[in-house]
Amino acid sequence: MKPCNGSGSGPWVRWWWLRFWQLWSLALLIARPGLFVNKCPFFKVLMTRINSQTWSSQSIASRWQHQFFYLAIRLGGRRLAYAFTYPVVCYYMLFRPGLRKRTRHYLRRRFPDHKGLAAFRDSFRLSLSFAKILVDRAIVGIAGPESMDVRFDSMEKIQDLLDHGSGLILMNAHVGCWQAAMSSIHMLDTPVNLLMKREHGDVDRHYHEHRGMPCPYKIIDPDGFLGGAVEIVQALQRGEIISVMGDRVFGNDKNKLKIPFMGETAEFPVGAYKIAAITGAPVAVLFSRKTGINSYALELAGIIRVNPEQDRGLENLRPYVLEFAGLLEGYVQLHPYQFYNFHDMWENQRTEAGKH
Repeated sequence: MKPCNGSGSGPWVRWWWLRFWQLWSLALLIARPGLFVNKCPFFKVLMTRINSQTWSSQSIASRWQHQFFYLAIRLGGRRLAYAFTYPVVCYYMLFRPGLRKRTRHYLRRRFPDHKGLAAFRDSFRLSLSFAKILVDRAIVGIAGPESMDVRFDSMEKIQDLLDHGSGLILMNAHVGCWQAAMSSIHMLDTPVNLLMKREHGDVDRHYHEHRGMPCPYKIIDPDGFLGGAVEIVQALQRGEIISVMGDRVFGNDKNKLKIPFMGETAEFPVGAYKIAAITGAPVAVLFSRKTGINSYALELAGIIRVNPEQDRGLENLRPYVLEFAGLLEGYVQLHPYQFYNFHDMWENQRTEAGKH
């Protein structure tokens, strides 16, 4: 193929410059909507409608803002979408202190000596890392799983656990990209059930939704009857996989324990360990991490085996929760900017301390 030069390159250059400025203008609109809203009646109506939408507590973006990044991926791939994450994250860190505060719950415990500019840098790095994770998740859906290089060296160990016939509880955390873990687990050809709460009005697409594909796993709602426990037990009895998050307590779940984590006491759920005691299913702790621009590694951090013969009271389950918390703390020590649990896990401890 001959390189484009001379007069023939003019139309192409102009086309790319036009697309660049269109996307850059849209990025500015995302970062500073007030610049447009205050001057244009159309945008006043648009933003009023957007702000009235119900949205997940985990999200700060609207539907059209997601669509912008999906468009950037289709036009320029991962690198173009990554480029737009910088000004957007910079704006949120500078002008949305409430969002920056959400990063501090974890970061001030991970880096207790970082103050001022160092603390701001930590918040920026964590938020930028998370933004790129969201881009990667969209790319998996738009371009297909083959667009992501996922390395997992413990597939045989997972298969061995499944061969015992008691099912398997995969315990993840808000680290890395859990979609990368799910895409690899499907290689086992074993049904996967995902315990996940998705709020009404959630516009953030999961990777399978970009292609209009059916959901590759069954969703179990933790707000359902008995927190979905009946469905979980039945799935494990069929020898299936249950995927849960081990670092987030849903709603007013009473099945939780206060566990030392990063120097203070944090709340962790214990429901999965109770079910493991009932069914005899092992708990495989699986963490993912981003290792390159388009690559991830999955790590089988540990296997927790709950004694089915002991009493299932909360205190008897404490050693297993401590084991998971220890594995998670080891992860964040090695990969401090890939822990995306922006919920204040330590909140109730401070509340109770203030009462005394």
